[in-house]
Amino acid sequence: MIKNYVKTAWRNLWKNKVFSSINILGLSLGMAACLLILQYVNFELSYDHFNKNADNIYRVVNDRYQNGKLIQHGTITYSAVGKAMKDDYPEVAANARVLNFGESTIAYKDKKIPKNPTYCVDNSLLSMFTFPASAGDEKAALAEVNTAVISETLARKLFDVKGEDFSSCVGQMVKMGTDTFPTKITAILKDAPKNSIFQFDILISYQTLIHTYGYKEADYDFHDSDFWHYIQLKPRTDYKAFNAKMAAFSQRHFQGNKVSGSVEKFYLQPLLNVHLYSDTEYENIKTASSTVVWGLLIIALFIIGIAWVNYINLATARAAERAMEVGVRKVTGATRGQLIRQFLTESLIINVFALGVAIILAVLTQPVFNDLVQQRLSLSFLFQKGLGGYVISAGLIVLVLTGIFISGFYPAFVLSSFKPILVLKGKYSSSKKGIALRKALVIGQFAITVVLITGSFVVFKQIKFMSSQKLGVDIDQVLVFGGPQVMSPDTGDTRAKAFLAELKQLSTVKDAATSFWVPGNETGRNFNIRADHTDPNAHYTMRFNGISTEYIKTYGMTLVAGRDFVPTDYAKKYEDLRSTILNVNATKLLGFKSPQAAIGQTMYNGQSKWAIIGVVADSHQKSLRYAIEPTFFRPQLRIGAQISVKMNTSNPTETIASIKALYDKFFPGNLFDYGFLDQRYNDQYKNDALFGKAFGIFGGFAIFIACLGLLGLSLFATIQRTKEIGVRKVLGASVTNIVLLLSRDFIKLVVIAIMIAIPIAWIILHKWLQDFAYHTGISWWIFGLSGIAAIMVALATISFQAVKAAGANPVKSLRSE
Repeated sequence: MIKNYVKTAWRNLWKNKVFSSINILGLSLGMAACLLILQYVNFELSYDHFNKNADNIYRVVNDRYQNGKLIQHGTITYSAVGKAMKDDYPEVAANARVLNFGESTIAYKDKKIPKNPTYCVDNSLLSMFTFPASAGDEKAALAEVNTAVISETLARKLFDVKGEDFSSCVGQMVKMGTDTFPTKITAILKDAPKNSIFQFDILISYQTLIHTYGYKEADYDFHDSDFWHYIQLKPRTDYKAFNAKMAAFSQRHFQGNKVSGSVEKFYLQPLLNVHLYSDTEYENIKTASSTVVWGLLIIALFIIGIAWVNYINLATARAAERAMEVGVRKVTGATRGQLIRQFLTESLIINVFALGVAIILAVLTQPVFNDLVQQRLSLSFLFQKGLGGYVISAGLIVLVLTGIFISGFYPAFVLSSFKPILVLKGKYSSSKKGIALRKALVIGQFAITVVLITGSFVVFKQIKFMSSQKLGVDIDQVLVFGGPQVMSPDTGDTRAKAFLAELKQLSTVKDAATSFWVPGNETGRNFNIRADHTDPNAHYTMRFNGISTEYIKTYGMTLVAGRDFVPTDYAKKYEDLRSTILNVNATKLLGFKSPQAAIGQTMYNGQSKWAIIGVVADSHQKSLRYAIEPTFFRPQLRIGAQISVKMNTSNPTETIASIKALYDKFFPGNLFDYGFLDQRYNDQYKNDALFGKAFGIFGGFAIFIACLGLLGLSLFATIQRTKEIGVRKVLGASVTNIVLLLSRDFIKLVVIAIMIAIPIAWIILHKWLQDFAYHTGISWWIFGLSGIAAIMVALATISFQAVKAAGANPVKSLRSE
């Protein structure tokens, strides 16, 4: 029986090659797009699920309030917080402190390996997280001072390991950065999985930070906030109930704002939410956008849904053509159940064949998709443990099986319901319900495509808006590179001045400066700021940056009042610094009536007095997603931070080579790692750019698949009206008249879809734009352009077949009459 179903189904599909091809092509493209997107979605949702304790690990988030306002929402906090939580609450099983060391240089004998992501962590971190060792004991590897663990990849580079035996690396002595003391390698860890928020090559023992570096505040302190904390709760602990206890914890240790100058509020963020749901400042780990991930998932479901809708539409539209077949089968004894199984078999064959083609298409387009999402993915990621275990993998299987069943069941139900007597008498006609359903499905298809078209326009408009706005700083032709990591600290300032002086002698270098941070970086904050005329009990918060002379000039910042820093403003010791420059926003925060009124006044930073010598215009330190914050600049020369060079040349390659030669001369043994600031600054928009590209590309897929369905429906409608077209042509109808006749009903459906899509698109996109402090508007013309685009595409699709039918010889269609 099954063999007969398959044979009959195959014959029917082969007989109707055009409709079968349209169905298979639409389904294949929809499934291929769905498979590609689900790879990315499952990968992003799988972050940190490999950790055995993942369900019980949390990150501490610290919100700070001053004068009733939230002034910092971040995960950076005080070194004592994690241990205090463990001491105060029996629910806490373990805690680990983390300090981000950035990218370090590691040296072994004569070999130096630069740019290694490095963290300083408690030994407990290796027990909380699942980072297995290839050699050594990871559970106790960071218990002692001056110890470190490294990744397999770094071990191969540093110790020339060829095979899989890393035991010879354990016990080796290396040097880190500018350290004069050796560090012992106690374990080699397997490379962190790609779906880990921690991407590291080196982990240094936290005890080294306290005892060797002399950073006493790193041990147990409620004043210096440079640390990240991870907490492991005991199994079956409700973290939301634990969060409710944090108000008492804050009051106990901070007594309102008496200890830190801010009201501190803490809560725990589940580890499994960190990668996609982090909107915090001072991130030290790898994060992504949940908007992009869930947006792509919705697009994938839309695309595959449109493809299945096409199948249902074409199958039910051809009901009249197959009515005689059903009538004959029923008269010869076929039951309704047998007919349903027959038509479901046809659906299964088409869907399975389409799935096979989709897999081939996905494999062929994988490199292009990987370039789009900037990940190395494959179909294997569809079956990776992620959200809720294997929810995506199971969901994909259920989705395909459900789609096959639904797309086949409704047509099978309709076709098997024909009454044989009426059919054989030629009295069958399409039901009004069936026609209404097909119209509704077409409207739904095009409503989705219009939303996607509109979304593409708005996302690209917002990206263009952000990239074209004046930042208040000139980042064009600015070369940025890190200062030396391997150098004696006592000669740093001397060499820095000499290096900058020689740099400015290059004819193609306009200006050069050093700074703690450059535009695009997250700058530091000070929390205890006030002025002479402000309430002495009030505390204000400002961003800050340490800069050299020429920084303001190098970045083309506008000095609106006062003067720039001069060499006499600088001092070797921080406590000897006395001058500061504010931005306009900072003068407003401190209550000055104008920038000019602030000049000569005193600003207090804790107990230190700073004379306000200048005011610069506001500028965007970060992307336009964030508002400009009050900021002060202090005169500090720090060669180990960032060096900015403003070039004035049409041949940057030659200038870069000259700068590198000087860098190697002054700082031998250091890596000259450079980049252009405009490119680095625009990297802040990479998630938004991905969102825009995904909308555009997969929106195009949705439009194409919807048009395939429309092409099939118009083809079938034309076949049904062949004799009518012949009669009209004989009576004098023009090609234009016939095209309009065949197109009118379909275009009405598209117009209705546009009217439905516009408010939906506006609501979604308006909410998305609210995430940006500075954003473009949603202009009326975008909806008009999206609607016109949808109508033109639909009209072109329908006209393709309509023109062909209108141009046919009417004699052939009327011959039988």
